[in-house]
Amino acid sequence: MDLQLAASVAPLLGWAVHGGILARRLASARRDPLTGLRTRAGWTACAEHCIRRHPRAAVLLVDLDHFKTLNDTHGHAAGDAALVATAERLRGWCGRNGTAGRLGGDEFVAVVRDLAAADVDALTAALHQPLHYDGGPLPLAASVGACVIADLPVPALTRALAAADAAMYAAKGRGRRGSRAFR
Repeated sequence: MDLQLAASVAPLLGWAVHGGILARRLASARRDPLTGLRTRAGWTACAEHCIRRHPRAAVLLVDLDHFKTLNDTHGHAAGDAALVATAERLRGWCGRNGTAGRLGGDEFVAVVRDLAAADVDALTAALHQPLHYDGGPLPLAASVGACVIADLPVPALTRALAAADAAMYAAKGRGRRGSRAFR
């Protein structure tokens, strides 16, 4: 190989390798390492896209009930197992109709194309199924708040998140273990 050709190809190869490493790091930064769900940044981009394309899209917030007690009583490994199980259940419920994410701690979020086509009661029931852990059942419970974008005066993701958050806390105020839609 010509020395001049090798000298010009080497930097290009280096930049290609560097670009690949950066792309992998960016992709991993948009995925929660424990649950595999999208992080806030990754989920937000998908949610914005979904909202633009689907006028009946809805945003849901999910918060595990009594998570601190579960962690304190059964240990952090049990808490991690509960988070992973919640993520799998939420991801399964969304299926091809939406995208789930983990905001952090025990808070999850989802966006679906059409809430009328999605069964929120089925999601709530799935989130309340005990988790088989360490030879016995680990009780799980969650509160769910939902907001249909079309029900908002200004259809924006930030407003939908705020409305879903208010609905979720209303569900918690009714004794937890439930779901509530923004009206």
